[in-house]
Amino acid sequence: MAHETGARRPRRALLLAALAAVVLVAGGALVVNRLVSDDGPQRRPGPVATTATATPGTAPEPSPTAPPGAGITGPLNLLLVGVDTRVSVPGWEPHSDAVLVLHVPAGLDRAYLFSLPRDLLVDIPAFPASGYKGGRTKLTHAMSYGSRVPGKPKEHRVAQGYELLRSTVSGYTGLRFDAGAVITFGGFDKLVDTLGGVDLYVDERVVSLHRRPDGKHRDPAPSGGGYVGPQMVYEKGQRHLNGWQALDYARQRYIAGGDYARQRHQQQLIRALTAKILDENLARQPDRVQQVVDALGDTLIYAGGPRIVDIAYALGGLSVDRFTPVALPGSGVGKGRAYRGEELKPLGRQFLTALKAGDAEKFLAAHPELRVKN
Repeated sequence: MAHETGARRPRRALLLAALAAVVLVAGGALVVNRLVSDDGPQRRPGPVATTATATPGTAPEPSPTAPPGAGITGPLNLLLVGVDTRVSVPGWEPHSDAVLVLHVPAGLDRAYLFSLPRDLLVDIPAFPASGYKGGRTKLTHAMSYGSRVPGKPKEHRVAQGYELLRSTVSGYTGLRFDAGAVITFGGFDKLVDTLGGVDLYVDERVVSLHRRPDGKHRDPAPSGGGYVGPQMVYEKGQRHLNGWQALDYARQRYIAGGDYARQRHQQQLIRALTAKILDENLARQPDRVQQVVDALGDTLIYAGGPRIVDIAYALGGLSVDRFTPVALPGSGVGKGRAYRGEELKPLGRQFLTALKAGDAEKFLAAHPELRVKN
């Protein structure tokens, strides 16, 4: 993984960077290159003092002297997507390795973060922009099918793929998304390093499929289908992880608990990053936020909605003990020995219904086993 060697590297990051890292945790980096509006045109962030036009979940546009995000009142739904693009592989289609939803109720004093399994069986709607006719398949494919460019088999548009994924997740959850982020490989480790690393409780022994103890990538097996060489091991207990370690730890799914354990580790990492940012009040420093937006590169596409600096500032008053990761239980679906994908169990679907109705806290009080332990 390449590392930026620019003259100036910010020493702090922003709240939304950590929240969007949520997505990237499965294998991406969190850096902002361009803002993609719902109407399609690309736009660079404007001056920090400006605010976006009001959208669902926002109040009327405030005066120019108001702080960033003053018009954002909630509720807010953010869709965070970690994408494996493998740009070095010719013809490789981007697919979503992590799909996470951040829900912030009205008042912006709480936040709920949950993951959807990458192999969740869903109805993906037809998408004329890519020529996809629609069908029922794994959620991870929505990004792939939506990113295709008719007549150009080797060209793929991640921002376009996000639109189909967003429609698919919205149809499944019943939530309308105010903004979202798509994060690819490349810079998540830099994000964590700008924060000085992250302190995290490793809740089970995890052996890395991808990395050696020195951080270098393991060699592909000569016969294909895996890797060879020494492996990085994350032992159970309180650990301080640097950038590449945090990314690597949160990507592992060939462990006890499989992809559901990986989802739990992603959420624990995001909460730890968010706690660090909130403790240092970084989200309420618009200049620092903009510095990160400008400095970290081109591996994140922000789709919205309100600007990143506005959302970060609006959520800057959130207490970390009110940031709740939620684990939605699921199970495999198949016919005979043929595996088709995953489905949420009734309790997981009931949580989505409660969330949409504004009753998430009441539901979690009745089902505390859904709260991810930190």
